[in-house]
Amino acid sequence: MSVVNIEKETKHGKYLDVLRNLRTKNFNRNLPFLILSNRLPKGQVYKEYADGRIEVQEVSSTGGNFNVKVLKTLPAKEADLLRLDYGLL
Repeated sequence: MSVVNIEKETKHGKYLDVLRNLRTKNFNRNLPFLILSNRLPKGQVYKEYADGRIEVQEVSSTGGNFNVKVLKTLPAKEADLLRLDYGLL
């Protein structure tokens, strides 16, 4: 493995550590964890809750107001796959 690859792996590991810590802090404060994904259409996000639920939400803004609409709640297996894909497990 090259030095560049080792540095990339190290940075990615640190990134995942920061991400997981932020997620834990949000859950401890009873806040959801926002997962932005280019897999979703523009204006849609994943929100993960401490109870294990992950919702796909559509977020739009009108003036200074944000409107949030829950499009679906992921089945447990799909939610776990998403967490695995994003390194959250």
